[in-house]
Amino acid sequence: MRKRLFEGFARVVSATLPIRVADCSYNAGQIISGMKRAAGDGASVICLHELCVTGYTCGDLFSQDTLIKSARVALSRIARESAELPLVAAVGLPLVFESKLYNVAAILSGGKVLGFVPKTHIPNYCEFYEMRHFTPAPLETQTARFDGYDVPFGTRLLFRRRSDENFTLAAEICEDLWVPSPPSAAHAAAGAAIILNLSASNETVGKARYRRTLAALQSGRCVCAYLYSCAGRGESTTDVVFSGHDIICENGVTLAESAPFAGGWAEADIDLHALAFDRRKMNSWRSSPSDYRVVEFSCPGGAPPRALKRRVPSHPFVPDDEGERGARCEAILDIQVAGLEKRLAHTGAKTALIGVSGGLDSCLALLVTERAMKRLGRPASDISALTMPCFGTTARTKSNALALCVALGVPCAEIDITDTVRRHLADIGVAEDSRGVVYENAQARARTLVLMDLANKTGGLVVGTGDLSEMALGWSTYNGDHMSMYGVNAGVPKTLVRHIVKYAADTVPALRKVLEDILATPVSPELLPPSDGKIEQKTEDIIGPYELHDFFLYHTVRWGRSPSRILPLAEIAFGGAYTAREILKWMRVFYERFFAQQFKRSCLPDGPKIGSVSLSPRGDWRMPSDAAVSEWTKELDGLGNEITEDEALS
Repeated sequence: MRKRLFEGFARVVSATLPIRVADCSYNAGQIISGMKRAAGDGASVICLHELCVTGYTCGDLFSQDTLIKSARVALSRIARESAELPLVAAVGLPLVFESKLYNVAAILSGGKVLGFVPKTHIPNYCEFYEMRHFTPAPLETQTARFDGYDVPFGTRLLFRRRSDENFTLAAEICEDLWVPSPPSAAHAAAGAAIILNLSASNETVGKARYRRTLAALQSGRCVCAYLYSCAGRGESTTDVVFSGHDIICENGVTLAESAPFAGGWAEADIDLHALAFDRRKMNSWRSSPSDYRVVEFSCPGGAPPRALKRRVPSHPFVPDDEGERGARCEAILDIQVAGLEKRLAHTGAKTALIGVSGGLDSCLALLVTERAMKRLGRPASDISALTMPCFGTTARTKSNALALCVALGVPCAEIDITDTVRRHLADIGVAEDSRGVVYENAQARARTLVLMDLANKTGGLVVGTGDLSEMALGWSTYNGDHMSMYGVNAGVPKTLVRHIVKYAADTVPALRKVLEDILATPVSPELLPPSDGKIEQKTEDIIGPYELHDFFLYHTVRWGRSPSRILPLAEIAFGGAYTAREILKWMRVFYERFFAQQFKRSCLPDGPKIGSVSLSPRGDWRMPSDAAVSEWTKELDGLGNEITEDEALS
């Protein structure tokens, strides 16, 4: 059977366990149980809360030899009884080192303590009195003895799995995150992809939101996974209350959290490959590992998960939340409008010319152009919309183009290019009934010729309509609809174009009827004659569903993922809407077209970047037009063989 593995992902847990203050033996049992639960769930890492072996609220009991010794005995037991568990754990306890008491995170794996990380910033304000008991971390990394072996002791420690250099973690403790320069920033720069924060942040009104924001921002700033585990049930409530608020963030996004007072267990799969990709891509990311000690370890676990504990959106460019989606659409329109507004003003264009087809892309371009003119204080009559019917134009799309112009108050002229194209085909010796690429492209180039020449005649600027998905697939006619004087949709993928047009339909009542019909019209270049008056040439029947291609585009360009990593993600994202074989079929189309059509992207007109994926040859994407696709198709062939074997077995 084909093994669906999620390479590059690691399951992690941030947990708060019910403890008893000063009862180290009981707490050790709780910690061991928590570690077993995490390992049973397939986790590779568990981060527990600050001073969980003793409890954070022991007060002056921290000065008692009995408690300090009991904590060491408990840690020894935890290490011993978790020796066979295939994970790394971070456990908090008080530890005497060179006659000073430190608040430390003990990093455990394989039955041993890999390192002690002491707390750097000791709070001693408001409700916190830690300086009464604990000493801040020493500047240098030193060596402590524990259970008869040497253990690194210091803040500048990295813990790295021998089998995977991306699996590198480091730790800081509570207040360390709340200061201007958290140690985690240096940890990340030194190579830590996973930061563990053992915390005992008490709960006050509004603090959970701030804590969540702080963890998410630090994960984004450090391009890392950030596990924040907070003390909770069992701590003393003499003066403060702890809520067990556990958070897992990755690169600025909160993947999982336990709400305050809701159980204290957060679990998620972090994408170590994506973190490594972003760090590799950012030349402002500078590593500085010289004064760090790397502690390598072997762990019998760490196999890629076969199911994923994180959401995989089927439409990664489109927010799920309706309110967020509306705000995203408005923000995109603002970017598009600002770009076109500047270009119109700079060129002194007297008119903005746009070919309207009654389809989604030209509809969005016209909406943007109308807004740009309004912001410039110019009338809609300064827009010259043009419909250019030919062999494939249907009454539906033509009438929608005209209706949209009327609703916006934009003048629309009609130039039928049928005779022009017929004469051109005759001139070059191509039969009209050939229905080949020349037949189709001649129409697209004739339309561009009309627009460009009219722009010269009127002192105008041709607004391009092609979108990001079409550019990725090369689904345009070179020097036809491929060309314009400014491409306002260049950064907008097809799945998002649809939602922006829907947003306009929902927010502008006068446009609703025509926009809803445009949304319901099949996507088509309309270059083949209609059948019984209906669109004959449907783009998605030819090149595949745009929702799949946008998914492939996002994961290929944004995260550098290979076909073998994208396929299992797509299977989850689309939840049975497509079989693995169907996904693979259209993925092959995507890669073959993406490579073969780069020459069109190499000479794209100017256009504004919209999101994290852009294919501008002057901006985000520089690729040779003659690059070979063979390594990608070889991987696709291997996936195809696995699917064939799977089908035979089933």
